[in-house]
Amino acid sequence: MADWPLENTKAPAFTLVADDGSKVKLSDLKGSPVVLYFYPADDTPGCTREACAFRDRSDELKKLGAKVIGISPDDVASHVKFRDKYHLNFPLLADPDHAVAEKYGAWREKNMYGKKKMGIARSTFLIDGEGKLFKVWKAVKVDGHDEHVIAALKELTQS
Repeated sequence: MADWPLENTKAPAFTLVADDGSKVKLSDLKGSPVVLYFYPADDTPGCTREACAFRDRSDELKKLGAKVIGISPDDVASHVKFRDKYHLNFPLLADPDHAVAEKYGAWREKNMYGKKKMGIARSTFLIDGEGKLFKVWKAVKVDGHDEHVIAALKELTQS
């Protein structure tokens, strides 16, 4: 279990397959801010609320120059169903072996009803146009999180 990466350090590099079958490489996104969020599973209540909040704020996020990317351990087929069911307008990346989640510290031991197991800790990383971590949110609470991300993006774009 890796530690959380620190703000003002280089974001861990990755290449993953997106819901449209394309390969998404972090280094290809240089030049614009990236909202990279890790979520436990497609089409579950909290994950759906979080994805729909980002979907609904997409105009604001685009005006700030940001690209939103969701990552979970689900496979591409699951992502396609989730994307289509909720009309999501940003890529969902498949990380079935949770290698990228581990690099970002999002693969952690979770305690659910007294049972310990490994899984995704809901978290978000705001990466600046140079590939540095500007803001790290650990153990995200879904409601209102989109507001926090947009506020941090405004701070980033004004600095």
